[in-house]
Amino acid sequence: MALTNSTMLLLGTPIPGFSLPDVVSGQIISQDTFAGKQGLFVMFICKHCPYVVHVKDELARVGRDYADKNLGIVAISSNDVSGYPDDAPESLKAMANQLGFVFPFCYDETQEIAKAFTAACTPDFFLFDHNRRLVYRGQLDESRPGNGKPVTGKDLRTALDAVLNGQSISQDQRPSAGCNIKWKPGNEPRY
Repeated sequence: MALTNSTMLLLGTPIPGFSLPDVVSGQIISQDTFAGKQGLFVMFICKHCPYVVHVKDELARVGRDYADKNLGIVAISSNDVSGYPDDAPESLKAMANQLGFVFPFCYDETQEIAKAFTAACTPDFFLFDHNRRLVYRGQLDESRPGNGKPVTGKDLRTALDAVLNGQSISQDQRPSAGCNIKWKPGNEPRY
């Protein structure tokens, strides 16, 4: 279980465009799907990673807790399914249904969207404000598999609440950490 940290994309970066299929509904989801929302929260996750498994219930809770707020939420999986078949769209759909995800869960087959976001690990979190500028790219909370700290979502929830209330977010952010995104051979990014 090698630990990879988020790239910590520069705050203020505009949201990269994306257009991906939702593994549950089959609908194409893009940043425009969330037009008019106060914020847009994009997470890169997968099914097999122990770090995602550790926080998956909290991610589902975040979705439910913020479902009636003026916030868009989307999850994306970009892992190479030839080496990691547990991350294939059918398995992602089963995961979304089992956990009761109330947000789209998209599959990035080409891995181009992960590269556009400079996503490096699972989980990797990106929160954009109403102007679709990056305001948070940090950890869910301090919990990691085996460290004994409870999964609370504290850091992310603080950022989500600030965006929804039009407040600024501290730039002192700790990177998310997890398994590296499983890149297709020869497709590894150079960030």
